[in-house]
Amino acid sequence: MNVLITIVGPTAIGKTALSIELAKHFNSDIISSDSRQFYKEMCIGTAVPEKEELEAATHHFIQNRSVFEDYNVGSFEKDAIAKLNELFDKNNVQIMVGGSGLYVDAVLKGLDYFPDVDPQIRKGLTLKFENEGIESLQQELEKLDIESYQRIAIDNPHRLIRALEICIGTNQPYSYFINKEKEPRNFKSIKVGLTADREIIYDRINQRVDIMVNNGLLDEAKALFPNKYLNALQTVGYKELFEYFEGNWDLNYAISEIKKNTRRFAKRQLTWFKRDTETLWFDFKEDRNTIIQKIEAQIN
Repeated sequence: MNVLITIVGPTAIGKTALSIELAKHFNSDIISSDSRQFYKEMCIGTAVPEKEELEAATHHFIQNRSVFEDYNVGSFEKDAIAKLNELFDKNNVQIMVGGSGLYVDAVLKGLDYFPDVDPQIRKGLTLKFENEGIESLQQELEKLDIESYQRIAIDNPHRLIRALEICIGTNQPYSYFINKEKEPRNFKSIKVGLTADREIIYDRINQRVDIMVNNGLLDEAKALFPNKYLNALQTVGYKELFEYFEGNWDLNYAISEIKKNTRRFAKRQLTWFKRDTETLWFDFKEDRNTIIQKIEAQIN
């Protein structure tokens, strides 16, 4: 029986360290499902594992793409399943780790199917976003598909545009295509969640942002600034600094916004992952042997 152990939880909680310990214990590789760590131009701001961590276990899907490539959750699902099938031939227990809930679900459950739509629709919606702001897209989705308006992250322009292009291009609500029957997986899924009191999570996030800034986040963001409209760069840690480079915010305010938006992101991560009642949740300081014993009990 093939088993995929997936480690989830909010950002800065210690998922990488646990994944490496589990990979060593089970002699497995690690699949990264962090949608921000795919891109080789984004290292500091996405908290890519340190060199020593990457060398401690074989990782896949970390800094393997460019921000200039069109890479999405559908592409990742195909690539990750193909890689897992290859890895399961060597060892029937493998590890996946990441805080991107949609990408985790794509691997564990499969994606919903959406018909192809005219690419000009997306171009028009992107132009509308650039000229009129995110509120205009939010209002349009509320009119066309109230269910999706209430369910998706409406502060994420990429998700908004995706939902709207389906609504417009198919004359059906985006929500109509959700939760249809999907292709079964050839592995058993065990999900392990790490968490902590909210104050601890927020404090760890604030500390991580300060470390990123000290490690050169401003220089990294400045090099990417000319390409700020790329989809990969519409992410916390970069978009706030772009406001600073444009002269709209001072640096201290931009950094405080990174911290605030990362805290909001962590809250959304927990809300997403807590929906799965079968996830084994542990405090982030839980003894690793206890976690391993609980996992092995699930495998056996």
